Amino acid sequence: MEETIKVAVDAMGGDHAPGEIVKGAIDAVTLRPDIKVYLIGRQEVVEQQLAKHSYQGSRIEVVHAPEVIDTAEPPVLAVRRKKQSSIVLGMNMVKEKKADAFVSAGSSGAILVGGQVIVGRIKGVERPPLAPLIPTEKGVSLLIDCGANVDARSSHLVQFAKMGSIYMENVLGVQNPRVAIVNIGAEEEKGNALVKETFPLLKNCPDINFVGSIEARDIPHGEADVIVCEAFVGNVILKLYEGVGATLVGMVKAGMMETLRSKIGALLVKPALKKTLKSFDASEYGGAPLLGLNGLVVKTHGSSKAKEVTNSIIQCVTFKEQEINEKIKKNIGGSHGI
Repeated sequence: MEETIKVAVDAMGGDHAPGEIVKGAIDAVTLRPDIKVYLIGRQEVVEQQLAKHSYQGSRIEVVHAPEVIDTAEPPVLAVRRKKQSSIVLGMNMVKEKKADAFVSAGSSGAILVGGQVIVGRIKGVERPPLAPLIPTEKGVSLLIDCGANVDARSSHLVQFAKMGSIYMENVLGVQNPRVAIVNIGAEEEKGNALVKETFPLLKNCPDINFVGSIEARDIPHGEADVIVCEAFVGNVILKLYEGVGATLVGMVKAGMMETLRSKIGALLVKPALKKTLKSFDASEYGGAPLLGLNGLVVKTHGSSKAKEVTNSIIQCVTFKEQEINEKIKKNIGGSHGI
């Protein structure tokens, strides 16, 4: 009998909550018989949304959370004061092993604080990074860190490289994943103080397949499987990536509708174009796991709709099945940095 993976989902977090979150949860349990979802939020509101859909009742359970942490609230204070919020209750479910994972499109700051304070870091992990998958010409790459540690040290980046390698090898099946550090040139002597200090540490790390520096323009070509950087750089890369992608898709669609000839051409290329554009749609790859915690916490985009919520829930299954946390504990647990 298949083991049921229990995923707690913040029904109140994100721009399209609770409607799209609820729909995404229903789609996830419909697609996967091995998932049970706990929708955490204001019970009456969540149940109103559930009533709009048909689903197997035993697979979705509502957990009442009267409070909601707003994105504008100071994260530390919000987590401390709003004990009955959907984020805090979800984190506690993971801590108490009532859920295998927690998924939220809510306040990034509260999720980062809650992950560290409530769920807690794996012993030896200095800083948990956010690690989203980004589409490339050759498939996907893991961008680590994209928003959790804007003042990272070299020892943190080495751990990011190790955790990213474990994730890519076990969740994505990439053998001996190529690890690169984001830089302004390919030469080893280039970069800021952090990159210059980290480069030799990565180069001499036996646990990873380090291939050197990677410039931003080479990231979309898939020149590395794990892209290592501190969170300021990573967040800029991620946001620019998403913005350029959305702009290009919009311009291509508009251009195809300009003339009768372009409309005819659009009909001919539509199947191939649709497949290509789908591969560059970030929502296809779910959310960003906060790696290095004692349980799985996944942050999805604040603008997430049902599809991304569904994929974020489903990715929790692979994470659990491949025992990613256990592998990180084995690789990093007990070490105290460099």
